[in-house]
Amino acid sequence: MRDFSQDHRWLSLNTATVRKQWKLDRIIEECARRDIRAISPWRDQVAAVGLEKVARQLRDTGIVLSGYCRGGFFPAADAAGHQAALLDNRQAIDEAKTLGAPCVVLVVGSLPGALTGKPAYTDIARARTEVFDGIAAALEYARQVGMPLAIEPLHPMQAAERACVNTLEHALDICDALDPQQTGALGVALDIYHVWWDPKLQQQIARAGAARLLAYHVCDWLLPTRDLLNDRGMMGDGVVELKKIRGWVEDAGYQGYSEVEIFSELDWWQRPGEEVLDTCVSRHRSAV
Repeated sequence: MRDFSQDHRWLSLNTATVRKQWKLDRIIEECARRDIRAISPWRDQVAAVGLEKVARQLRDTGIVLSGYCRGGFFPAADAAGHQAALLDNRQAIDEAKTLGAPCVVLVVGSLPGALTGKPAYTDIARARTEVFDGIAAALEYARQVGMPLAIEPLHPMQAAERACVNTLEHALDICDALDPQQTGALGVALDIYHVWWDPKLQQQIARAGAARLLAYHVCDWLLPTRDLLNDRGMMGDGVVELKKIRGWVEDAGYQGYSEVEIFSELDWWQRPGEEVLDTCVSRHRSAV
């Protein structure tokens, strides 16, 4: 396993971690100041600054992307909604290509309308079918432009509104069905927050291998967790066996960035951005 204790060359910052403190251009500046070599930005943050401006700033600083957040949300109430979702995913793929991302992370969606409390239907099997068909359609375009797609399985607590793919096994089943030759066009984004609990995790990481492991996200699971969406912990503050899991991931062949992604309404989003980044660097060396 790689030794992270002496430097942070394999640290990437998911820019949601300081989204409440700074706009994306400032985040990039602060990362460059700390020799953080990679980021994974969100589409709304890019749009707020401007796609071409962000692309120039990345080139000027030498910072690369470890992923691009996000595509997905494929299920819809009707044909028009499906078409809109596919067009939005095509745009996400184009943006990722402009920024030089290695993959687009897919949060696949589930019951359409559930995020507002008014689902158009409650048939989760239908949602899973629409997710499969949506990924297949997005993959066709992604292959044309050479942009890999990474399915991110989400914790079952988010099965109704954000993602009906909730285990690494399910995500890999989709990959094997749509990309049986393991061409590199389709894989997974493994987010510790969502999968650490899975009794099949080690087995499924080995199954994924280097060909499917396109992104690796780290944070921690707090006790108590006060908000199931926005109370992620800084690495080392919770119960996840981070070093053990990274060992499994690297044994499977992954040699990319460990991307810190922390949504923290009650803690880290309340702190100065400088403190958050400095803590990410120190915890990446000691806890990841």
